[in-house]
Amino acid sequence: MRSFTKQGLTIAIAMIATAVLVCGVLGAEEAIPRGPLDDLWSLKPLPTGNSAVNSVDEMLEREQRANGVEQFPSADRGTLLRRLSFDLIGLPPTIEEQDAFLSDTSDGAYEKQVDRLLQHSQHGVRYARHWLDVLRYADVDDRMPAASSIHLWRDWMIRALNRNIPYDAFVRTQISGYESRKREEVSATGFRRKLRPRADSQFALGFLSRGATSSSNGDHGLAIAAAETVSSAFLGMTLHCAKCHDHMFDPISQDDYYRMKAVFDPLAVRKVPLATIEQIVTHGENVRIQEEKRDALEKEFIALAEPYHRKLYEERLSMLPEEIQVVIRKPESDRSPEEVKIADDYFPVLRIDSGPLGAAMPPEIRKQYEKLRRERDRISRPDGLPSFLTVEEDSQRLEQISYVLGTGDPERPDTTRPVSPGFLFERKETTFREGRRETFVDWLTSKDNALFARVAVNRIWQWHFGKGLHKTANDFGSVGEKPKLRVVLDQLAADFIAHEFDMKWLHKTIVMSQAYRSASGVNATNDPNNHYYGRYPLRRLEAEAIYDSIMTLADRLDLSLYGKSYRSPRKLEVAVRRGIYIKRGFHPQRKELPDFLDAFDAQDGRDSCSRREETVTAPQALWLMNDPLANQATKAFGERLGTLAKDDLFSRIQLGYRMALGREPDSRELQLALDYMKTHPSDSAKLAWMLINLDEFIYIR
Repeated sequence: MRSFTKQGLTIAIAMIATAVLVCGVLGAEEAIPRGPLDDLWSLKPLPTGNSAVNSVDEMLEREQRANGVEQFPSADRGTLLRRLSFDLIGLPPTIEEQDAFLSDTSDGAYEKQVDRLLQHSQHGVRYARHWLDVLRYADVDDRMPAASSIHLWRDWMIRALNRNIPYDAFVRTQISGYESRKREEVSATGFRRKLRPRADSQFALGFLSRGATSSSNGDHGLAIAAAETVSSAFLGMTLHCAKCHDHMFDPISQDDYYRMKAVFDPLAVRKVPLATIEQIVTHGENVRIQEEKRDALEKEFIALAEPYHRKLYEERLSMLPEEIQVVIRKPESDRSPEEVKIADDYFPVLRIDSGPLGAAMPPEIRKQYEKLRRERDRISRPDGLPSFLTVEEDSQRLEQISYVLGTGDPERPDTTRPVSPGFLFERKETTFREGRRETFVDWLTSKDNALFARVAVNRIWQWHFGKGLHKTANDFGSVGEKPKLRVVLDQLAADFIAHEFDMKWLHKTIVMSQAYRSASGVNATNDPNNHYYGRYPLRRLEAEAIYDSIMTLADRLDLSLYGKSYRSPRKLEVAVRRGIYIKRGFHPQRKELPDFLDAFDAQDGRDSCSRREETVTAPQALWLMNDPLANQATKAFGERLGTLAKDDLFSRIQLGYRMALGREPDSRELQLALDYMKTHPSDSAKLAWMLINLDEFIYIR
């Protein structure tokens, strides 16, 4: 338990009181009047989209000119390739890739690299990590029944992004299980038949099952998580603020919250077996063998312990009241329901654990007893058959009425306030002919829903520049200033729709712009915060990209796709998979997020993360300098440099710079490196350590 000073406690109480007052729980009126829907800029219609023109540069140039901002020249080619490679696949460019790009003098050389990286199998890995932050992915959560198979949702996302699933289908599949809007077909004879979702689409529903906090879903956890995550991730609205009262700032009432929640109220988790016939048969045989071995040892174990167990049991039983003893001594089949309860209540008192039992035995018997117990416990049950926890509508839940939960407590519904399922900002009654989720997701992903496209474009822009055209990616409401470059956001959103929500088109449009290709540096103009993108912003790599980059240099990165998550290793004995596959999450009794992920601001998946922080802290430097895993990787990187450049220190330094930083050292850097290596010129691990600990190694510019 963290201790508080008197001053700290006073500050904490003051902060809590302020938060309560702002939320209106103390009876205060709304701090800011909520305006009508027409006043919300993010709901305004978009301009007409153009499917043929990339107008980003033209619009930015107009805004820069109006605000006296000069556009920086293009970055040098080495810097540009490193930036693009980390941005699109999360990995540094190889020496061969650098040579190919630097030697290609054609006009389309840069565009070729863009196309190559967008088609790379690691592109889906890179952008799945971004989306998993937003959608609250965790391998472990305190009460998450879907934990054992949740990685299948992550793997679905990687596959979907690699095959360039349209953004509307990407969202639709994760909410309804249907990739297409078409869910019925009519035969030539007029028979209407409901189409089944594609078999692999069930894994997309891990998005919803991840929100369940119990298999029965009796605490409404699934529906609450779905409503809140969908609203923040795909609509950019902080719906949770309306859980206990009308939203303080946005036109979202408490009824709106529970109408949205009612869309997901009928859902229940369902286990889907994934085993083949051969796996089922083999598993059954393994279980039978295990049970036979264990039963044989159990008989020996019980026979050995029985006299001592009986003696202790009788001693404890004799201390109970006579009437209780009579009940306990009765055969279980002869007990009344009341007597069964009495026996169950006294079971913990009469249970004989191994410690007292062993203490009651003579030394030679105890030794034999412990040996049998160890042998028995070593016989582990075979791993369970593969399965996946998905969601489906429960017919009984579908008939139940949804109510406003006045205090947010599922145990205390306000039965005077029933609600029908509905959508945010949709005031007319909706007919859910095709189903609640299906109707909802059709509205959500409609080309007429300007907010849906705006939020997506802003989010993807942010992943390329470190900040969005609108500052708060999860909040497009009334709080905060309107985007300075709204004209760019709106036109790009309209063009995104015109291109049928093609995410790779959007990535390419952004990275082909002059704003993206510009050099970074200090802007001496009147735009110190780079609001108008006159220069490329310096950005720190995320934790996973730093990890992947170090393991790449060590030649220890396994680029295979998919599969269960793994715990971060302590020893670099074999190749490791990318950082996206490292197990993460939250548990109240143990740390689930590895230290290096935590140090570099990774998320544990409890909340939707719209943008990771970029802190600069001592643990980050300490991990790069001293962590055993980092040092093992550094040593392996040094061995590679020694092998590739042999005994030529000059060549080793040049090669190290190119591998670690994507460029050659300048004359000053070369001299500093030579001076640094003077005392141990053949110690390539020392050179590798220096390169990994340069600030530039963990930044893209």
